[in-house]
Amino acid sequence: MTLVDERTASGAMAQARRAMIDSQLRVSGVNDPPILAAFDTVPREDFVPQARAAVAYVDRAVPLGDGAVLAPALTHGQMLTAAALVPSDSVLVIGKPGAYLAALAAKLAASVSTAAPSEDLSAKGTFSLILIDGAAEVVPPALVDVLSQDGRIVTGLLERGVTRLALGRKVAGELVFTSLAEADFVALPEYAAPAKWSF
Repeated sequence: MTLVDERTASGAMAQARRAMIDSQLRVSGVNDPPILAAFDTVPREDFVPQARAAVAYVDRAVPLGDGAVLAPALTHGQMLTAAALVPSDSVLVIGKPGAYLAALAAKLAASVSTAAPSEDLSAKGTFSLILIDGAAEVVPPALVDVLSQDGRIVTGLLERGVTRLALGRKVAGELVFTSLAEADFVALPEYAAPAKWSF
């Protein structure tokens, strides 16, 4: 690819990024200027395989291979809006892969760490905000343990086959969730409810 081709491709991606902001985020209630600025400065195409770069900005999830999925931009925008990040937040992003959401969060908070859903979190410290990049039927106690008192968790909650954006807050050591809206999350098998036997 020549330098001219690279500039043309880069310009096309920048246009696609702005179109995503205007036609997917703004019209759906994601209007916070710092959040929109984060979406504008983080190239979504850098977080998908090169062969899928052309569909990086479509308004749906992008399969990445090996069961990993990049959630729609709107899902991440809704999460960041619900989270109401402030610069002093210490953020943990749980995902498979979660890197794009972490890059967006890093534009809004000074401290952002990432972990896989099955990772041991005991050495990670505590966090004021946990973003789960996927839907959970159950939130493991290990996540609650690393959440500071009055800290928040934003995730998709999977109930009876319906996924809803939810904001959880740690109160007196317990996690209390408020369901906000239906949202497009991919279920994380690591956070599935234990199978129940019936006779």
